[in-house]
Amino acid sequence: MASVKDTLGRPLRDIRISVTDQCNFRCSYCMPAEIFGPDYTFLPKEEYLTFDEIVKVVEVSASLGVEKVRITGGEPLLRKDLPILIERLNKISGIHDVALTTNAVFLPKHAEALKKAGLKRVNVSLDAIDEDVFKKMNGRSVGIKPVLKGIKAAQSAGLGVKINMVVQKGVNDHQIVPMAAYFKGKNVTLRYIEFMDVGCTNGWKFDSVVTKTEIVSLLDSHFGVKPIDAAYYGEVASRYEFIDGSGEVGVISSVSHSFCQSCTRARVSVDGKLYTCLFATKGHDLKALVRGTSNDELEHLLKEVWQARKDRYSDERTEETVANRSKIEMSYIGG
Repeated sequence: MASVKDTLGRPLRDIRISVTDQCNFRCSYCMPAEIFGPDYTFLPKEEYLTFDEIVKVVEVSASLGVEKVRITGGEPLLRKDLPILIERLNKISGIHDVALTTNAVFLPKHAEALKKAGLKRVNVSLDAIDEDVFKKMNGRSVGIKPVLKGIKAAQSAGLGVKINMVVQKGVNDHQIVPMAAYFKGKNVTLRYIEFMDVGCTNGWKFDSVVTKTEIVSLLDSHFGVKPIDAAYYGEVASRYEFIDGSGEVGVISSVSHSFCQSCTRARVSVDGKLYTCLFATKGHDLKALVRGTSNDELEHLLKEVWQARKDRYSDERTEETVANRSKIEMSYIGG
C-alpha cells in the first residue's frame, strides 16, 4: 500500500467523513442556537455525497494509506440507513477501524445494527453529568438520561465507548471531577477536550480555555493519575490512567499543547469537500471528481492535495489569527 506524506512528513492515516450537517442538539461550541435557528438553511439532500460516492472516496483514500474512518456530522445517526454504509466501509481493503461520533440519543435504536455492520466504537459527546448544566449546553434542554441510555445500549451491543467532554471555563469546568467520578470504573474512556476556536460562531476566547495542565492537576489531586504512552502514532489525546487501576482518561489539548506535528487526519464534508485541517478556511471540491471520473483521477487529486499540505494552525494560533481567520464551522466539517 502506498504511503503519501505532506510537506512536514506526516502520513495520511485517518479520514473523517460527515454524512449530514444537521443535528438534534444545538451545543454552544458547535451549533449555537442563535445562529442555527429555525430559519437556518441546511444543505439540500441532493448535495450530500451518496453512499456509493463515500465508498469511492474511502477506497481511494485507503490506497494512499488511510486505515481508519470516522463517521461524523452533525449527528450522523440522522442519516438514513447508516449501518449499510458502515458495512460497506468495513469491507474495503486496508480499512481496519470504522468509528462513529454521536450524541448517543439514537443509539438505543441503532446500536445493535451498527455493531452487526462492523462498527468498532462510538465517541459520545457529553459535556456534563449535571442535568441542568447539560440541558443548557446542548441548547435543546435534553437531559442526560437519553445520552446515558444510549451509552448503555452501545456497551450492551459490544461497542467500545469513549466520552468526549468539551471543557469551557465558567460554563462546565466544575464538571471535570464529577464526570470522572461518574465514569470511573465503567469501562469507558472519558476524554476532556480543550475548548477550540473551530469556526467563527462559538464565541471562543483564550481565557475560556481550561488547559490540559489544569485538568490533569485537578484529576490528580482528587483521584491520582499518571501518564501512559500513546496507543499509536498521531493519537490526539494525552493518556492518563487512574493509579487505582480503575480505568483511564485522555486530554485533547489543541490549544495549550499542539499536536500538529503528528496530525494524520483529513476531513470530508457532507457535500464532498476535502479539508486538511480542522481549522481550514477552504476545502478542495471532490464532488465532481467523485461523480464523473475514475478512481485513478480521484487518487491523483487526493495525493496532490496531501503532498502540498502544510497546515499547522494550532502551532501558529494567535489573537490575530483567531480574530481575522474565517474558518469552516464544526457542524459542517465534522469535528
